[in-house]
Amino acid sequence: MVNANDGAMSKVRRRWRRIIRAELRDIRVLFQESWIPLFLFFVILVGGALLLDRYYQAEDVDFAEALYGTFSLIFFSPSLEFPREAGLQVLYFLIPILGLAAVIDGVLRFGVALVSKRDRGQKWQVAMASTYDNHVIVCGTGRVGYRVIQELLRYGREVVAIERNPEGRFVEKAKGLGIPVIIANARRSGNLIQAGVQRADAIIPCTDDELTNLDIALDARDINPHIKVVMRMFDSDLARRVEKGFGIHTAFSTSALAAPIFAAASMRFNVKHSFYVGDTLLNLSEVHVRANSALAGWSLERLEADLDLRVVCHQVGDCTDLNPDFHLELKAGDEVLVMATLDSLERLNHLNRPAKRSI
Repeated sequence: MVNANDGAMSKVRRRWRRIIRAELRDIRVLFQESWIPLFLFFVILVGGALLLDRYYQAEDVDFAEALYGTFSLIFFSPSLEFPREAGLQVLYFLIPILGLAAVIDGVLRFGVALVSKRDRGQKWQVAMASTYDNHVIVCGTGRVGYRVIQELLRYGREVVAIERNPEGRFVEKAKGLGIPVIIANARRSGNLIQAGVQRADAIIPCTDDELTNLDIALDARDINPHIKVVMRMFDSDLARRVEKGFGIHTAFSTSALAAPIFAAASMRFNVKHSFYVGDTLLNLSEVHVRANSALAGWSLERLEADLDLRVVCHQVGDCTDLNPDFHLELKAGDEVLVMATLDSLERLNHLNRPAKRSI
């Protein structure tokens, strides 16, 4: 058995490893962006040291002393005496000007940018996203997207989000969950790559525009043919065509998800959830065995066989068994969670009515 504290420590270590990886990548990106002024600073430093080492005659200096002298000169604190040679005298005036300009333009900007992640927020978000593998990309952090992120985190999945609107209602809330949120248009392949789509396990386009969702899904599949795609769609007919025609694993229609729940709930079957498997509507229903019910004395095995349903769990009082013994006989007061069609639930509901007593 895994200790809860061990699991928490493992999560903390994983988070710190990710931060360190992101920092290293961030430094590499900063060097790439600042390489010209940094290279100029290096040229001035080394070039000045070589010239001093060769031509400076006021005193005998080696290359290390000349390098330190050049470095000191850049910051207007010369460690060597003013040279007698005309060429070096000009150099003594040029090195501080050029060197300090390179420092201001490159070194200082690099240091400030490295420390101030907020000023470079999106680059830091991309750097963090680059450390993720086998994660889920959620495109759109509206009400539905934010809830999807919460559920994924609850299941222990790692998430990277993409949101087009930087002022979106749930953007800051999503960042508060500790995930990278990239402000970009997910319809552009480059932005999907920044989110790590080539390494991702799944992508969930759940914007309010189903054509946008389809465009994102197809781009993701082009980059990563093995990625699982779960789409948010509104038109059930289009959802079926997309699933069949484009080979997308699952295309949910929000109306198709809600309609069966409303219909089943209206039939008083105590339905908790409904979903389609192909063209078959299955329902998760909670059944409380009533007093004098015809179901009393039935085994769980008989319940499944005779009514063509599946028992998910059995509960007596506060004791819930997710893997019940199917020879167990039902008694008044027992509760069972079953998965069944509406026809099976109707038969089950009929049997569960209290038997009429004869006068």
